[in-house]
Amino acid sequence: MKEKRTNRLSCERARAFPIEKALAKLGHFPTKENDKEAWFLSPFRLETQASFKVSKTLNRWYDHGEGTGGNVIDLVCKISQCTVKEALRIIGEDKSSFLFQQRPSFKVEQQDKIFVKEVKELTHYALRGYLSSRSISTATAKKYISEVHYSFKNKNYFAIGFKNDSGGWELRNKYYKNCSSPKDITHIKKGNGKLIVTEGVFDLLSLLSYNEILEAEYDFSVLNSTAFVSKAMEIMKGYLQIDLYLDNDTNGKRTTERLMAHSNNCLDKSMLYQGFKDMNEWLISYSKKGLGQEARDVSLLPQRQTRFTPGGRKVREK
Repeated sequence: MKEKRTNRLSCERARAFPIEKALAKLGHFPTKENDKEAWFLSPFRLETQASFKVSKTLNRWYDHGEGTGGNVIDLVCKISQCTVKEALRIIGEDKSSFLFQQRPSFKVEQQDKIFVKEVKELTHYALRGYLSSRSISTATAKKYISEVHYSFKNKNYFAIGFKNDSGGWELRNKYYKNCSSPKDITHIKKGNGKLIVTEGVFDLLSLLSYNEILEAEYDFSVLNSTAFVSKAMEIMKGYLQIDLYLDNDTNGKRTTERLMAHSNNCLDKSMLYQGFKDMNEWLISYSKKGLGQEARDVSLLPQRQTRFTPGGRKVREK
């Protein structure tokens, strides 16, 4: 009985967290608002007119484009493709930011928005050092990311920026993980017939840092959020082979299963970093161990089979 009561109280406290603040943390800000409601571009699809409504007085959301709505727990479940139990865990991960008090009149102030001030080639030593700490080649990374200077809550910051298809930015540095609105998927088209799908940009950069051959063979799709799995399905239609390098957690596995069920051309490559959360965590671990280039080439070229001649010479076959 005590356990059930604890779970019920946890739900009650989580539902009190303002939906506007949850959306702001995910990089979504209202296009218009008043004292009673706020309107957003839907976080679940690309649109030019806001159809996602948040009631400030009720602390409820409603997506007119899909005809669905609910409370903040429902929203986290939908965005993260997870269960209520997992949503409560996600909400509870940052307790210092989640003030569990009902705030029916909560309003996202102008200063809480991210304003991109400058975008340039990556040069700052601190950002290059951050890439190095994550075992990512700066030369490779500079092809896909930029150095972004922005303001947030009246303070200036700079970060590694990865642009999405709607013009928003995924922003990362040693201390902060943020994003500017609108949030969207990133599709990097090179005209190849094969596609690599990752959850985040650092997973993609990890692959390319240790296997530059992939750049000539694949197009790339970075979800930036598993909420965009439906967009990934649309992108996948034109590819004969789709390699999935998604996270080895519950959400990543569920997303992998959805994509594989959608297309027979999908291949799950997460076994390459089995025992690690994602590709970058695997890369950091093995880089510290001094994994040889030959071993990396074998593990990161799963589309090829490797055999050896009687004399010990390595021969690859497609």
